[in-house]
Amino acid sequence: MSRGVPLRFDDVTLAYGHEAAPVVVNASIVATPGAITAIVGPNGSGKSSLVRGVLGLMPHRTGRILAGDTELSATSTNATSRIIAVMPQRESLAFPMLVTDYVALGRSPFLGIWDVPAASDREIVRDAMRRADVLPFASRRTDELSGGEWQRVRLARTLAQDTPVLLLDEPTTFLDIAHEMATFETLAREAERGKTVVLVSHTLTLVARFADQIVLMHAGRVAAAGAPRDVMQGAILESVYGWPLVVSHDPAVGAPTLVPLRRPR
Repeated sequence: MSRGVPLRFDDVTLAYGHEAAPVVVNASIVATPGAITAIVGPNGSGKSSLVRGVLGLMPHRTGRILAGDTELSATSTNATSRIIAVMPQRESLAFPMLVTDYVALGRSPFLGIWDVPAASDREIVRDAMRRADVLPFASRRTDELSGGEWQRVRLARTLAQDTPVLLLDEPTTFLDIAHEMATFETLAREAERGKTVVLVSHTLTLVARFADQIVLMHAGRVAAAGAPRDVMQGAILESVYGWPLVVSHDPAVGAPTLVPLRRPR
């Protein structure tokens, strides 16, 4: 099993082109092994752009992104894939395939072009499917899955990569309450195993229950960062989201909970 390494954004500014306005400005974030770091914020605040920066899909204007001591911009895609498993927000396949074969793609960074997966690879794939609760789908085709089932299969593929860092963009999209909770529980166990878990999410109340650190983005900048109780403050969230809300403490789970309010008519 791969142990976690820190994922670090050092003064990172990202833009879609040399003439375009930056979408992330001077962001400094450190995600540590054995913890869940949640990146939250309104639509267009720069959350998914940070993921694109890790993937090398957006050029840096300033700063560096590092996994451990490895600067990602100076590393090949395959080498990066051995360190960071990314579950993007959206993904589609050109052709349907068996679920087991799709999850097995997580082992690709560790295999040569003509290599056949070893028994150890097949065991990692099966274990990832078990942890994501998709073993019942093993013999189904990907085009036979519902949106929520497909999301869980994508999580299994990410787990099968067995990298030190997991980076997930909106991993609970399309999921019902039970599977939202199951996904967060799975990611919490990955952190307990020593992985570095970084996720982008809109589900603030669930994030507050599971995250060790919350990074709140606003207009491309880090507006606040810290423990959930420090970031989940009514005044901070209202100024960022532009909506009236109340943050209270849930005695049943011991975490902050967010209640959006209706505006007066």
